Amino acid sequence: MATIVLSAAGAAIGGSIGGAVAGLSSVAIGRAVGATLGRAIDDRLLGSGSDAIETGRVDRFRLTEAGQGAPIPQIYGRTRIGGQVIWASQFAETTTVSGGGKGAPSQPRTTSYSYSISLAIALCQGEIAAVPRIWADGEEVSARDLNMTLYRGTQDQLPDPLMEAIEGTGEVPAYRGTAYVVFEDLALESFGNRVPQFSFEVVRPEQPGSPEYSQDLGQLVQGVALLPGTGEYTLATTAVHYGIGPGQATGANSHTASGQSDFSTSLAGLCSELPSCQATSLIVSWFGDDLRCGQCQIKPKVEQKQAEGVPMAWRVSGETRTSADLVPVDGEGRGVYGGTPSDAAVIEAIQALKLSGKRVMFYPFVLMDQVAGNSLPDPWSDATTQPPLPWRGRITLSKAPGLPGTPDQTLAAEAEVAAFMGAATAADFTVAGGQVSYTGAADWGLRRFILHNAALCAAAGGVAAFCIGSEMRGLTQIR
Repeated sequence: MATIVLSAAGAAIGGSIGGAVAGLSSVAIGRAVGATLGRAIDDRLLGSGSDAIETGRVDRFRLTEAGQGAPIPQIYGRTRIGGQVIWASQFAETTTVSGGGKGAPSQPRTTSYSYSISLAIALCQGEIAAVPRIWADGEEVSARDLNMTLYRGTQDQLPDPLMEAIEGTGEVPAYRGTAYVVFEDLALESFGNRVPQFSFEVVRPEQPGSPEYSQDLGQLVQGVALLPGTGEYTLATTAVHYGIGPGQATGANSHTASGQSDFSTSLAGLCSELPSCQATSLIVSWFGDDLRCGQCQIKPKVEQKQAEGVPMAWRVSGETRTSADLVPVDGEGRGVYGGTPSDAAVIEAIQALKLSGKRVMFYPFVLMDQVAGNSLPDPWSDATTQPPLPWRGRITLSKAPGLPGTPDQTLAAEAEVAAFMGAATAADFTVAGGQVSYTGAADWGLRRFILHNAALCAAAGGVAAFCIGSEMRGLTQIR
């Protein structure tokens, strides 16, 4: 617009002056001067829209190579190493064009360049179990984001098909006995269009065939207990987050660069590092609130009530985040325990363990959550408060057997134990949509706790074993 206006103004001014210069009339000279000034103004306001721009183009690449005659490292246990590049493809250049064309405001035509490369990096000699973590330029990255293939260094591994596709069939060694990784079409844009410095956490157990192989800890362990047994979504294979506000969220159970839930990441490590492990003890905790069995209630509890889990809402035995009690907090406002795992998370954990070939012993666990300064009489002494966070094996009568005033060996003892057990039956539980609901009367006795978890196991397709009443020593002494 400024070009048109100032061009006309320049012509008018030139016409009023009159005359000619070098054969050009003053009108033509005025129009040219006005148009030049107007174009400069239009470019400043609207953008030039004509000058092409190139960004990100690289003239030369430098690639770290394996040194001639460099030794292949040999490691033991778990360590972090850098590795050496043993093969690389040509760099692939990709161009992206934007801007240009007509319209206002016009944008300059921009050509952006990005690069990718495929390469193989040797890690160490011998057969490894896993590469749990990877760093690029010191920042941890996920193997899933790198399009990586791992060769564990077995004696029967085959040549990499990507390398063969580029170099030709029969032209690529299998590198048997050497563990290495292959990155396919590694995008370099996020690394400044260069190959980053990689380092790897490598786990190498005792080698098959060695005299010590049968005594290696990784080969000896046949069963593990999955702890801690608390945490609202610690057992979920689904990655869950808490919605804390519009456009804001925080991870509930995904705290590694693997991109998977913490449970899935741990299970993958278990399978790779303890190949002989065939059984797992799956611990799920509810909370008892009193050492006196006649007054003790066993309930599922949550960590907080401000934000719900997405896409998995917390539900346990018909309780929701709103209706459930909170776990107690310490002096700094932090929960002394994690919350009870959600029903859906427990079902996912059982199914994932069975899918990985593990036998599951389900272990319903009672945690006592009395904090310091409570006003509950201690059944084991004359104290007016119970000790903080006691052992569940201390649950007993209103007065422990052997102490003065104990109801042991009386009908009162039977009544207190009956109150602790509760009146729930299997018919009070229904399973629908991966959730177990309780339809009986208000009751937080041991029966409801046990039968609810048994219904969860059934909903997940069953378990190999089910543990009841673990460590409740004080109860077994009541007569």
